[in-house]
Amino acid sequence: MYSVLEESCNECKSNLISLSGGLDSSIITHFLKPRKPNTVTIIAEDFVSTDLTYCQMISKKMELPLTIYNVRTEQILEAIEETIKILKNFNDIEIRNNVVMYLSIKWAKEKGEKSIITGDGADELFAGYSFLINKSEEELTKEIKRICSIMHFPTQKIGKALGVSIESPFLNENVIKLAEKIPVNLKVKEENGKRYGKWILRKTFEKHIPQQIAWREKSPMQEGSGTAGLTNLFDSIVGEEQFVERKLTVEKTDGVVIRSRESMYYYEIFKKLFGTPVDSKSDEVCPYCKHHVGKSKFCRMCGAFPI
Repeated sequence: MYSVLEESCNECKSNLISLSGGLDSSIITHFLKPRKPNTVTIIAEDFVSTDLTYCQMISKKMELPLTIYNVRTEQILEAIEETIKILKNFNDIEIRNNVVMYLSIKWAKEKGEKSIITGDGADELFAGYSFLINKSEEELTKEIKRICSIMHFPTQKIGKALGVSIESPFLNENVIKLAEKIPVNLKVKEENGKRYGKWILRKTFEKHIPQQIAWREKSPMQEGSGTAGLTNLFDSIVGEEQFVERKLTVEKTDGVVIRSRESMYYYEIFKKLFGTPVDSKSDEVCPYCKHHVGKSKFCRMCGAFPI
């Protein structure tokens, strides 16, 4: 495990790491610290974020320079429009998470960087998502297989659109092959009376990175950076009556069911750019946005789950 990841990290050519202060990006900094890479973290100025302390901790431990890019709400709203333009959906979770990566990659581009390293893939391959933790081994095996068969990384699309190369050591072919061989009871396991996803990664690296990070609970990008605060922002600026009125109008004119004020904000941007998501030629559509979903339980277009 250690040597395969070390080799994968060392193959990265970039000298910039997108740092969240979580397990995955901290493992990458551990391997790359001899080359003294730069690190950048995005923090929403107007919302509560959880990443800052951890980023500072790993930066100090690895003796690496850290740029804290504080973004104001208006910058986030501008970036949301650009993120929707690139990803071509109005999926609130995907937009909220990936606007962080958009801001990171845009910052890198403005600083003249040609590439950036991310921790993409670790959650999918090593069962990092919180909804996996309490599943039985049988369920876990099926779910990890399903997740890995459909995993996709919007970071790649954003990087391509901005002309910045994305390097993701966890998605190296040898790391993927290794992850497939690791039994699920080593991916999710109990430690000190608590069940953890990515147990084998945590155990392997607990001596190399700070304990608080090695055993830090999974924190989605939206919470770490503070963009989770967008949900409350939209709830506060769009009144109930106004939302219901707009929701009914969209349902009547477009045949699309909007589930929240935040989704409405993203949908209106999406519609302005691309028109409605309705796929009239498909029989397998999302019950909310009528976009083609096939046999999937999850709608990538609007974020509905389960469907």
